[in-house]
Amino acid sequence: MSIRLYVEGGGDAKAQKIACREGFRMLIDKAGLTRRMPRIVACGSRRNAFESFEMALAQSATSDVFPMLLIDSEAPATAANPWRYLQTRDGWAHPDGATDSQCHLMVQCMEAWFLADRQALIGYFGQHFQESALPGNPNVEAVRMLDLLDGLERATRQTSKGTYSKGKHSFPILGALDPAKVEAAAPSAKRFLDTLRSLSGVVE
Repeated sequence: MSIRLYVEGGGDAKAQKIACREGFRMLIDKAGLTRRMPRIVACGSRRNAFESFEMALAQSATSDVFPMLLIDSEAPATAANPWRYLQTRDGWAHPDGATDSQCHLMVQCMEAWFLADRQALIGYFGQHFQESALPGNPNVEAVRMLDLLDGLERATRQTSKGTYSKGKHSFPILGALDPAKVEAAAPSAKRFLDTLRSLSGVVE
């Protein structure tokens, strides 16, 4: 069985899709999952990721592919019952045959994982990065998405890499994160990586 991971991100440009795949690949690899690296499909929008997953799921009965979905929650959410969350918030019906282990949320967005490893942010942006501008709540999944993105913009304004841009900066930062720090701070990230470990037969 091979794992195919449909992720939100990458926009419409080829270079951004490559960067998206590479960022997630590096994070997953550092989490000790080299033996069963999923094939990562950068889908652009949340909706495109969901629809791509649905199509893959419909085909999985006649293939050896196990599809998974990974998207931003864009609002407060718990790790439990992700399909119910998407049905309530987005009106997306639970795909027939999909299990909870196939649906994963980045709460409230991927950038929340960045707050778990501020050293990676400092290392990436370098001089003049204003860490104090970031939200101070250690519960990274409780930080509102708009507050998080605003904090990243203010923290990076004076850096040589320029103000934070999701398409330009997000995936190199993702690849630089320490997955142990991310898992410790974000239950959604731990659930995601633990699911991959279970599928991979990795025992810790």
